[in-house]
Amino acid sequence: DIELGTIDIATFGANVDGMYIYRNTTDDAEFMSINRITNGLYKVIADYYPIVVGRPSIGKNGKGVIVVDPDNLCMPDIAELSVELPAEHFFETRNYKNGDMVKFFNLRKFFRESGISALPEATFSRDHSAAIVRLIRFKDSPYVVLYISLPHVIFDGTAAVALFNNWAECTRNLDNPGHKLQNPPVNDRKVVRDYFDTVTAIVPPHTKHFKDLGAESLVKVPPGAIAALLLAAPDIPAFEEQHLLHFTAEKLEQLRQDVDKAQTTNLALAALLTKTILQANIQTFNSMPTWSYVMFPYDCRHRTEVPMTYSGNLSFSAIAPLESQTVLDGSYKEIARVIKEHCSKVSSEYAKSLIYTVENEIGVLFQAGISLCNSPDTSYVGISNVRYMPMHLIDFGYGGPDILSSAYFIREGMQRIYSNKQDGGIDLFINVKDDLFEYLKKSDELLQYADVIF
Repeated sequence: DIELGTIDIATFGANVDGMYIYRNTTDDAEFMSINRITNGLYKVIADYYPIVVGRPSIGKNGKGVIVVDPDNLCMPDIAELSVELPAEHFFETRNYKNGDMVKFFNLRKFFRESGISALPEATFSRDHSAAIVRLIRFKDSPYVVLYISLPHVIFDGTAAVALFNNWAECTRNLDNPGHKLQNPPVNDRKVVRDYFDTVTAIVPPHTKHFKDLGAESLVKVPPGAIAALLLAAPDIPAFEEQHLLHFTAEKLEQLRQDVDKAQTTNLALAALLTKTILQANIQTFNSMPTWSYVMFPYDCRHRTEVPMTYSGNLSFSAIAPLESQTVLDGSYKEIARVIKEHCSKVSSEYAKSLIYTVENEIGVLFQAGISLCNSPDTSYVGISNVRYMPMHLIDFGYGGPDILSSAYFIREGMQRIYSNKQDGGIDLFINVKDDLFEYLKKSDELLQYADVIF
């Protein structure tokens, strides 16, 4: 049995995923061979990640565990799909000032017109579905899409991308049976428990905010029952109203200079989105929401002594609860400063407090989940920045991916930032309802810096 950490079980029902688009530049008939990809995955699981084929359960001590039983393994679901259209049919293209054509994969168009209406998501509710892999090939096209979905309960984004790179390394070295990974994962959750045993908790301001907001109705669950409650949670469906904005490197830097050159581009971008999405929210619902929330997940590996190769969940959220009228009236510089006050002062002491909240005050987590959305009462921007994760290095022996895209991911209001190696800019995938996006994409302030792709 592999005992799960508190943050692991808090993510149960959600997934981590990847969508990587590779281009065959050498007319290799064995390009992205399904057999090599499969054998590489089996090897990396057998040698380094047995947790992938385990099943969740409650241990004798009441803790959540993943049971790896050789007689009852949850094997990966791997398949190859064919589309009777070229991949280029699903590309959106833009020409920027350097003259290069930048390509973007339109997933919504793909599901409408490819004959594939959906891709399966990882789940423990079906047998042999805790790891999903699809290789998608296209007619008369050099491009191949690799789609991956894994349960969030065993990996966060950092750990999942590390797994993808380790899987690729094993695939490249299938003909070398003695090969060992250059950076093997640290799988033992005990390293996290031992570290946080030395930390004194400090309650972040947003915890008190959500506690006060739902003080009369907070769900109360005995600490000993938390694992059973969370591991019984249903799968969280992905949000399908996905949109894409692109920011060139030049426009992104111009945004930072215009907002506040002393701030990071992430904070400048957050300020722009917080205000423009609030404005679109008001137009959509014809009312002023009371609160505007901004959320940044942060990887605690960078703020603790836990190894960077730790393979479980070690990502926490910092949330800024802002009064909507203050956002509407404030300058972008002022909004960026307030977001920084709430979301940049993160520490292992805050993380320890959030672990305590999950274990002892789960109602606060539920209240946050209710509040973090775009509605007549709330405006929400949740920014997950994955642009620095080494996704472009995931090389199965044929070179890294040409294009990064995003599968559908959970929660309305969430956004993902990807790097775009084609022009050095960023791709911002946004989960908002189509009617809200209709207003957002007409924002002159946003269009000063962003290009609407779809």
